[in-house]
Amino acid sequence: MGLGEFFQKYFVNPIKYNQGYNPVNTTVYAIILGVAVLLLYKMLKKMGIKIDERFFVALMPYIILGPLMRAETDTGMLPRTYLTVSPGGYFVIATFAIAALFVVWRHLGPGEKLYPLYRDFGWVLVGGLIFILLINLDKANFRWSYFAYFIPTLLAAELVIWALGKKFDLIRNNRVLFYTHFYDATTTFVGIQFFGFWEQHVLAREFMRLFATPAAMYIEKLVVLVPIVWLLDVYMEDEDPELINFVKLAMFILGFGPGTRNLLIAFMGA
Repeated sequence: MGLGEFFQKYFVNPIKYNQGYNPVNTTVYAIILGVAVLLLYKMLKKMGIKIDERFFVALMPYIILGPLMRAETDTGMLPRTYLTVSPGGYFVIATFAIAALFVVWRHLGPGEKLYPLYRDFGWVLVGGLIFILLINLDKANFRWSYFAYFIPTLLAAELVIWALGKKFDLIRNNRVLFYTHFYDATTTFVGIQFFGFWEQHVLAREFMRLFATPAAMYIEKLVVLVPIVWLLDVYMEDEDPELINFVKLAMFILGFGPGTRNLLIAFMGA
């Protein structure tokens, strides 16, 4: 198999034919993500931007952009291209987020005024996608019944995290991450169990096959999250706290983004 055929089989066809992820492209995308996180962290440090609550709040609209764009793509409101579905869509949103941050930083520097202006620019972009949604409402088939399954399942799942947090400091100290990823797991479980969706990610599919239920998503989340959080909080406790915060921010995005995408796609009838 030549390089072109290899790239076509493992990277182009999965997007073109909606085949989901495979071990090859999953590994490559994970490496790219890891390198990108480190490079972005170094860039923010050079720009003098602190990874704190202000930055997190300012980043929220950009985190919402990806799920909303994907939901509008799957409902036919936006054209389906390599730039509107994952992973291309994430690269597009990341480019917007980084470019907007750089422009605001060039004009204002890293002071207090940067965060609200950067945040507001992100909400303008979200507003643009909401406008597209409003003028294409006829293409959506809203499933209000979705929430009859989602809400009680989410409450039960988050109750598990609350209980585990009472017993384990590692979970209690990182409860936002665990709550967020159990939210993601719930959107996957409800979508597959009750609405006929399927899982795109390799590891999650293997867990579902092994346990013969989409509820295995919750186990997968714990199996993946606990070792990573332990490494960050215990093994790397002497590292730069802002680096740890940035890695955890990336982990939050990897839970909140896909979870919100799943919720919107199911609710909008994609």
